[in-house]
Amino acid sequence: MPTVRVNAKIVEDNTGVASHVPVLLTDQGELSPLTDYLLTLDAASATRIDLVVRATQRLISYMEANSNAFDDPQLLFQTFCKRLYTGTVGEDGLDPSGLYWIPASEREIDKQISALTQFTDWLADKQGTPRLNPLRKATPHEERLNYAAWHRRNQNDFLGHIKTGDKSIGAAAKKARSIKGRTPLVAADDDAIAFPDAKFENFFKHGIGGATDLRAVLRDKLILTLMHGGGMRLSEALLPWVTDVLEDPSDPDNAIVRIYEERRGKAPDGWRGRNGETTRKAYLQEEYARIPRRDMKGTTQWLGFKSKVVDHKDGCMQVHWFPTEFGRVFMALWRQYMKFRAVTDAHHPYAFVAFRTGYVGNPYTRGAFNDSYANGLRRIGLEPSKPEGLDPHGHRHSYGRRLRRAGVDSMIIKKALHHSSLGSQVRYTNPGVDDTTRALSAATELLAQSDSQVQAPHWKTLVQHGFDDIDPQGYFTGQHPKLGRQ
Repeated sequence: MPTVRVNAKIVEDNTGVASHVPVLLTDQGELSPLTDYLLTLDAASATRIDLVVRATQRLISYMEANSNAFDDPQLLFQTFCKRLYTGTVGEDGLDPSGLYWIPASEREIDKQISALTQFTDWLADKQGTPRLNPLRKATPHEERLNYAAWHRRNQNDFLGHIKTGDKSIGAAAKKARSIKGRTPLVAADDDAIAFPDAKFENFFKHGIGGATDLRAVLRDKLILTLMHGGGMRLSEALLPWVTDVLEDPSDPDNAIVRIYEERRGKAPDGWRGRNGETTRKAYLQEEYARIPRRDMKGTTQWLGFKSKVVDHKDGCMQVHWFPTEFGRVFMALWRQYMKFRAVTDAHHPYAFVAFRTGYVGNPYTRGAFNDSYANGLRRIGLEPSKPEGLDPHGHRHSYGRRLRRAGVDSMIIKKALHHSSLGSQVRYTNPGVDDTTRALSAATELLAQSDSQVQAPHWKTLVQHGFDDIDPQGYFTGQHPKLGRQ
């Protein structure tokens, strides 16, 4: 029973409001329980919804390939989870089931197990079906871990102790899931995901700036400046309306950029709707017959809004430039870009639009920018690589580490990154591998110059002791190396 994923607009009542969600189609029709469940996840991110759909597709594929192998649903789910870790290909390279899965990462498997557990729990409550991953009595070790996990979630929340009473905390801690994902390795907070500052100028001028269409160059440079010089996420950098960029009253050559949450953010120019509404959501509906891009789940137009902290009661975040010269760069580019944006036919307020034939004037999408970004990297001889920081989100990490290296107070960094907790900025500001290497190299030089009794031994002294495991014949090491004589 192969499944096909399609994006659908679903109308749930007699109004004209539609929900955009992915649905799974099988040879027996739509998988309606999954659709019903996704419709309950109105506040969930597109990433979470995609995870639920992918995990469900994989479980259905496994059930179809093993339709006669299990009578117990819980045993089926348990074995399914094992195959996520082991893959389905035997030592002979064959897979009679026809799945040919390779082992997934432990982090991804943990997410899929959790997503399927929540979905099947909801299904059990709604339709009375068996729970595939029921709760059981926790072991003493699991109980301690549950308490520790609860404390970690709430230690930075001023009112966290109010959310759950002591009795319910204890009851929850004494239970555990029958099937849990394995604990993944904990990665150190290094700089692998920070865009290298040394490569930014070349990328800005000749990478992104190497496109042939001047309109696209200006647009993409503006977005890149918001991410690298303002620490904005890509979705946030794509959100500004034409009215959201202002001249700084104290310096007209500096840009003030405000990025609004579209559901509750205030509409521009004191606008008020027919019913007295002043939100951007109402403005989009009445003026353009559009819904906020945050609500366009399952479409290429979707943009998330992760931040829970805004700078103004109007529901906007203000971009904090660092170094501050980025604000002047942005304004210079903005003035040029607006000459093209003003003559582009676009029935929406978004500042950044597409210029590709067939899409001219449409709101610019994440996918289109990612393609342009990747092409820009290749123009300067680089390949997109998230582990090396060569991707759009790497610029936000670069921004955070730049603030830390400049000695900016942690509370100011929190404000600049629009984080609700000091703990959220740790992975953005912790020293990276390069930072650690440079610091230890500098410390080694200081140690060598000091009068300390602790001196770094010379390499010739080290090799005199010999290394039987890598040089058993003594060609290069030992008291009298055979080939190492000078």
